[in-house]
Amino acid sequence: MSSTPDTIVLIHGFWVTPRSWEHWIAHYEKRGFRVLAPAYPGFEVEVESLNSDTTPIEKVTVPQIVESLETLIGGLDKPPVLIGHSAGGVFVQLLLDRGHGAAGVAINSAPTEGVAVVPLTQVKAAFPVLKSPANRHRAVGLTFDQWHYAFTNTFPEEESRALYERYAIPASGAIFWDSALATLRPGHQSTYVDYHNDDRAPLLFISGEKDHLMPPKVQQSNARHYKSATVTEIREFAGMPHLLPAAPGWEEVADHALDWALAQAKAQ
Repeated sequence: MSSTPDTIVLIHGFWVTPRSWEHWIAHYEKRGFRVLAPAYPGFEVEVESLNSDTTPIEKVTVPQIVESLETLIGGLDKPPVLIGHSAGGVFVQLLLDRGHGAAGVAINSAPTEGVAVVPLTQVKAAFPVLKSPANRHRAVGLTFDQWHYAFTNTFPEEESRALYERYAIPASGAIFWDSALATLRPGHQSTYVDYHNDDRAPLLFISGEKDHLMPPKVQQSNARHYKSATVTEIREFAGMPHLLPAAPGWEEVADHALDWALAQAKAQ
């Protein structure tokens, strides 16, 4: 049986659901791959349902998300390509560190534990969550203006609003706050990875030049933390915002991510 991956697992980030991968799912399926885009536990309903009842968002934890992804991947015949966006990039890193996946791609990734770079645009974009400790117990949504700044700053307003209505949901304040405080707490937290793990599969960071929420400096710092003998690379795409999976030119990014991952998996 060929060891070449035949399955792609797409992992969404916060403030969106698997719906944000809709273009990539169709694109990769046309290339002959099985594509899985799992929701976080409790997020299996539509965007509209999560906006009307945020209970699943308030309850979800990082360990629950990672466990559900491990269960999914563990049921596959062979290791898949893992591609994550934003917080999904963190989950890709956690999964690779735990021995899952043939190769991983982290797009506009949030940082794993120990990455302390905090650009000013990131502070502004995340401010709706971090402005109050009370948000640690809430699901925190974005206004359209906040969404436009954080996710779709390169889009015309009309297109940005359409994406806001189609994709946007609140995010877990608890997870955001835990991530922000992880570097300050003793011991390993939920987003810890072993940066010296020589058995980890290859990892590519993809950055959008115009990303306000997770600017390229974040991925650059994250990549520099890896000290293992495994492949860790970075590629920046000019003019791309945080919502890169829906931005004009996403096809080039999608093809580069998959072609890189397949080449690295074959080389292992």
